Amino acid sequence: RLRLIEVFDVQKLQMRYANSFIGGPNTAATFVAVYAVCGPTFPGSYDADRGIYTLFYPGLSFAFPIPPLYKEYLLERKAELPLEFPDGTTPVTSRVCIYDKSSGGGIGVGVGALLKKAMPPPLSAGSLYMEVVHAKLDNELWFTVGGQHIPFGASPQDVWSELGLPCGIHQKQVDQMMIHSAVDARPKTSMCRDYFYNYFTRGLDILFDGQTHKIKKFVLHTNFPGHADFNSYVKCNFVIQCLPSFTEQDEASTREHRITPNTKWNQVQELLGDAGRAAIQTQGSTINPFGSTFVYGYRNIAFE
Repeated sequence: RLRLIEVFDVQKLQMRYANSFIGGPNTAATFVAVYAVCGPTFPGSYDADRGIYTLFYPGLSFAFPIPPLYKEYLLERKAELPLEFPDGTTPVTSRVCIYDKSSGGGIGVGVGALLKKAMPPPLSAGSLYMEVVHAKLDNELWFTVGGQHIPFGASPQDVWSELGLPCGIHQKQVDQMMIHSAVDARPKTSMCRDYFYNYFTRGLDILFDGQTHKIKKFVLHTNFPGHADFNSYVKCNFVIQCLPSFTEQDEASTREHRITPNTKWNQVQELLGDAGRAAIQTQGSTINPFGSTFVYGYRNIAFE
């Protein structure tokens, strides 16, 4: 679970509290400015060894470097807030920590102390979070909690009856991979009638053929940090069986022949062989500053 967000370069990130701004490239996040925006609080914590004074608010802390010249000055005034030094200058924030005040994060958060172990909240009965989804290549998806089986070629009505209403429906305007297809005999037009059912809470997209209205593709998301779709989908806890035949009773004996969201790419290649050259997937640095991804294709499956 997310426990702590640390801003270590306040000049590159402008924060806002109510209608006032803190930090940013044009405004220094000084002690006076922080106090003026956030208001009164209790005396903070001064780490003399590190020369850092940390000011705390509920769920928020600001770290201020203190020059060695004023170390003794600060130690003599522990009950006061160092708004200004004797020469009239004021400390400037070097780090901001945002944390969950209800999770036991007290004065130890944001000052270099170890965080207490975060206990995940209990899941409700029948929760689908991290449900194991078995993917049988060129066959079907099997959802272990609800017991649903969604095969290739199923209709939208079949999917609705098994998985319920999708979170969204996305019309696929252009089939960008059509140019790579050597088996599709339909005219290669730029427009596409295919459409997706988006199940964000399951980490799943289902692509239907726009002419036959049958399932032609499943997209399983790992919610990987840095990906353009990060935090749009819940992580799909899929298990891809690499054996030609698989039954529900074979699960324990096929662990070494399966691929999960945690499988490394070299392990995938050991199971499926060399994938050859990768296609490059990019949306430009303005949309995704983390760079391109690579798409490797095998028979009946592709990995990004």
